Amino acid sequence: MRIGKQDQSYTAIATSDAESITVRGLDLCDELIGKIDFTDYFWLLVLGERPTQAQRRMMDACLVAIAEHGLVPSVQAARMTLAAGPDAWQGAMSAGLLGMGSVVAGSSEAAAYFLQEVLDKAEADGTDVETAAIARLEALAAAKKKVPGLGHPQHASGDPRANVLLQLCDEIGVSGRYVDCLRVLGTQAPKITGRPLPINVSGAIPATILDAGFPLQAVKAVPLLARAAGLSAHLYEESLRSIGFIMSNAAVTAITYDGTPSSKHGG
Repeated sequence: MRIGKQDQSYTAIATSDAESITVRGLDLCDELIGKIDFTDYFWLLVLGERPTQAQRRMMDACLVAIAEHGLVPSVQAARMTLAAGPDAWQGAMSAGLLGMGSVVAGSSEAAAYFLQEVLDKAEADGTDVETAAIARLEALAAAKKKVPGLGHPQHASGDPRANVLLQLCDEIGVSGRYVDCLRVLGTQAPKITGRPLPINVSGAIPATILDAGFPLQAVKAVPLLARAAGLSAHLYEESLRSIGFIMSNAAVTAITYDGTPSSKHGG
């Protein structure tokens, strides 16, 4: 059974024949292996062109900023999966990546689309970004929803990772309308909500790389790629000195059962 359109049977990413492997118009063996670093290659793979020096620095910085964040839920899921199946690195890595949702790590994508929404609203309404931002913030406040890209439970006075990324973005001349929009949101949100809402790293990452020229639709690839590196470290450590079952036992002791008791316990 045919499903979906059948008239776009092409890919512009890679091909091969008996003599060569071509990636984005370049010979893999003669022009890429040993001659391009991974951040450049990532950019080339996604966009089909090498990044500028400024684009490379911004992407590098974002990847470093989000690669590791301790024993967050996705890391715990990965380590406990490997503890249960030591031969299943791919399963453990998958567990960690699948655990990157709209709250942890995957929140960069939500922030990216929110920034675009504010900018689109300003253009559609014929207003400035500040007016559009205030309108969207007021709507979120009325609906009692969180503001994507703002707020942090630990860094209430400001997410240091976000501060460094935004400073670098300014220094290398990348900052543009997305960073400007994020800063407007960061200024107006506390006034509207009445509580501290600093720009967090999940807001800084999309703002800076979108201004650098990375596509909106591929933003989620950045935290996924970065966290794969961090997960690799955790899985290697897990294979050497496992804490997966320790974490599992800690969950058992930390969580109290409040369901219906059995007949042996007064039910």
